[in-house]
Amino acid sequence: MLIAQITDTHIKLPGRLAYRQVDTAAMLKACVSELMALDPKPDLIVHTGDLVDLGHNAEYAHLREILAPLGTEIIAVPGNHDEREAMRRAFPDRDYLPAGSFLHFAVQRGPLRIIGLDTVVPGQGGGELCADRLAWIEATLSAAPDVPTLILMHHPPFLTGIAHMDRIGLIGREAFAIIVARHPQIQAILCGHVHRAAFAQVGARTAMICPSPAHQVALDLTENGPSAFRLEPPGYMLHRWRDNQLISHAAVLGDWPGPFPFFDGSGQLID
Repeated sequence: MLIAQITDTHIKLPGRLAYRQVDTAAMLKACVSELMALDPKPDLIVHTGDLVDLGHNAEYAHLREILAPLGTEIIAVPGNHDEREAMRRAFPDRDYLPAGSFLHFAVQRGPLRIIGLDTVVPGQGGGELCADRLAWIEATLSAAPDVPTLILMHHPPFLTGIAHMDRIGLIGREAFAIIVARHPQIQAILCGHVHRAAFAQVGARTAMICPSPAHQVALDLTENGPSAFRLEPPGYMLHRWRDNQLISHAAVLGDWPGPFPFFDGSGQLID
């Protein structure tokens, strides 16, 4: 099974630029084209939040128009830029999105169970796993202890060292790590929010942040680094499940030179 992960697409109204700099719609269209050209093609696409920029109905309509050519199922969790009710209205055909307070879900796709966590705190940049949400994830994991599982969530459950992003990180990450440690069926925790690839162990499970197909948060590990982004090469991730093992690749979008051979026609290493 091959899963493509995208995140933090921040789609705005047609013609609007994110932060007056980033044409997120054009960049997502480029990502869609590249995903469509993959061989083999993904069996599933997951989106780990901040689908749109301001949570407006028209932004979600614009997003759906851009994603439509994919023709592959997309499973999404909300991010802090999303609005729950607008997201429900935008995807009435997505029967995994529940009614109620949180957009949590658990679905089976192929050999994998996909659990989506809603970490949103309306009106805030940071996220939270409150007591109710922690109880839900504990019960949901306990219900299928033998099924290989991926967890999707927007806010990563670890500190990245990028100070301004950590200040709007996840409340409840310590309790979440304790729960995760009790459930070895978790193969990976897939996150967004930070707009660049980063990896950590959380409760002895691998947690990874996917880069954005748009702008990347600046890699600044100083204590008081400014809140800033860079127009570095955009990206996405590919997660391959095979032989009971998950292998993840961070992919860079764009038309780059190559591929070039390592060996010549006679089989000799090119020097």
